[in-house]
Order: sequence, then structure tokens, then C-alpha cells
Amino acid sequence: MEITVYGPVRSATGAKTVSFEFDGGTVADAVAAFVDAYPRAEAHLYDGDDHDELRSSVRVTVDGERATMADRVPADASLTLMPAVQGGTR
Repeated sequence: MEITVYGPVRSATGAKTVSFEFDGGTVADAVAAFVDAYPRAEAHLYDGDDHDELRSSVRVTVDGERATMADRVPADASLTLMPAVQGGTR
């Protein structure tokens, strides 16, 4: 599986796009596998120890289409994780 990350999650991966083994499942399964591979990303994606839902500010796409945690993901899919980016001035 290939995942493209944005914002602070990139500091956890060291790259914009990373690949890892994933046998297919749900978006929740794919994100959990990603966090297993890149544990530093956990704090940017989940609130506390509850891994049932992502932070409300995190957006996920599967092959370019917006997805929910329950949506199915094939093993060869491309995911994008976009946490909210904060900061800046007007």
C-alpha cells in the first residue's frame, strides 16, 4: 500500500509518500497498519488511546475519493492522510 501524507504527519514518515505491506481491509485497518509502521504519526491522527475514530480534522482519501473509517480498502490502494494544518497569520 502507498500512503501520501501532509502536514505534521510527514515529520513521522520522513517522506511525502511511503509504502508498506497491507493485505486489504477497512480504512481503519489501513490507518492502524500505517501507525504500526510509523508510530510517531499516532499523535497527529488520533485523540488519546481511542483508535476507533480519527481526529475530526483528519481527512482520508482512497484512490482520490474521500473515505470513512468503515470503507473497504484493497491492498493495492493509494491512501492520502491530510490532518488539519494550523498556524499562520493574516
